[in-house]
Parts: sequence; structure tokens; C-alpha cells
Amino acid sequence: MANKVYSSAAAALDGIVKDGQLIAVGGFGLCGIPEALIDALRDSGVKNLTAISNNAGVDGFGLGKLLATRQIKKMIASYVGENKEFERQYLAGELALDFTPQGTLAEKLRAGGAGIPAFFTKTGVGTVVADGKEIREFDGEHYVMERSLVPDVSLVKAYIADKSGNLIFRKTARNFNPNIAQAGKITVVEVEKIVELGTLDPDQIHLPGIFVHRIVLNATPEKRIEQRTVRG
Repeated sequence: MANKVYSSAAAALDGIVKDGQLIAVGGFGLCGIPEALIDALRDSGVKNLTAISNNAGVDGFGLGKLLATRQIKKMIASYVGENKEFERQYLAGELALDFTPQGTLAEKLRAGGAGIPAFFTKTGVGTVVADGKEIREFDGEHYVMERSLVPDVSLVKAYIADKSGNLIFRKTARNFNPNIAQAGKITVVEVEKIVELGTLDPDQIHLPGIFVHRIVLNATPEKRIEQRTVRG
């Protein structure tokens, strides 16, 4: 078995990230973000990226760091409301956006990982989401055809990995990460713990190691609260 464990996030991305790639990044809000891998991607200097993610992070954290350095030329996302720099770049015509309904985005990734090139959905019919896409009628209802997504590189956050890349996610931090891991041509995962083979109960594994190519340890991730609300 090839060694999948790398000494650092930079080492894990070495040789696989390039200018102009389609990159998918796990996370929902600020939960389940592969922050060490995002930092390493920023430091690699690659540019003209198309980034797939549920949202675009916030200013100074998550994908917000790559927007600040102008390494992303296009976002494929379902929610962009927490990032002022994203808003500024988009309104100035400096950043392209493929705005995708959240369930459709999840299915585009799931389909990509399952080898399904396209699917039909009612979501977005009759709106700008359907502009330029094929519309077909089934049983008297109209559906829009959506193409699947197959990223060149997927960056994923999990809780525990064994050395073969079998993954366990922690609660809601699972979010988009399994679909993004399955869809990627190369998947790099950042985890808080790495254990020996045979340690994990097979029934508790959320994602098989066959989908994981590289692993890096980030034992002390920053766990931010996106919207902190306190009692008066």
C-alpha cells in the first residue's frame, strides 16, 4: 500500500495543484473547512482557479483567503452572503460566479463521484438558474439538465483517518465533505487524528479510503463560530 500520509499540507499539495484547475473545497459556513490545506493552496501561488464550495468563507478565513490573494477567477457556490471581498469582486466584474442551488450543488458533486455525467431536476426551472440549459418534459413537468462536477483536486476536512484513508467525520462537519471527496480526481484530506489500520470499526467509517489519495494531520484546527449570539 502506498503511503498516503504527508508531513505537511504543503507537501500534500506538492505536484498536484496547478494554475487554472477546478478545485473543490469542503465545508458549510465555517464548519468542516480544510483550513491548513487552504493556507497551503494560497502559499503555493497557483492562480486562475475555479473553486467549488457551498459558500466562499468569510473575509480572512476559509476561501476568503484565496479571494484576498486573487487566486480564484470563478466560484461555483450556493451561498455568498458573508464575504465582503467576494461581493466587491463580483459587483466589480472581477470574479465570475456560477450560482447553484444548494441541493443541486450537492447532487452535481454526488453524480460526479458516481460517474453520472448529468441529471434532470425541477429546481431552477423558469429562473436564471436554467438559462442556457436543456429543458425537458417528464410526465407533464419541466426539468432542467445539470452537468455533474468532477474536480481536478478536492480538499476535504475529516475528524479521523486511518493510514489507508478511511474517514470518520465529526457531526455536522461532515456536510459537503464526503461528496467532494468522492468527486475529486485527486482527494487530499486534512484530519485531527491519524490512527493505525484496523483501529476503526468498519461500521463506523463514513467514507472508504479508496476515495482518498493524500492525508495530512492538523491536530489543532481553529474552530470559529460564524455568527456569535449571546444573551443580553
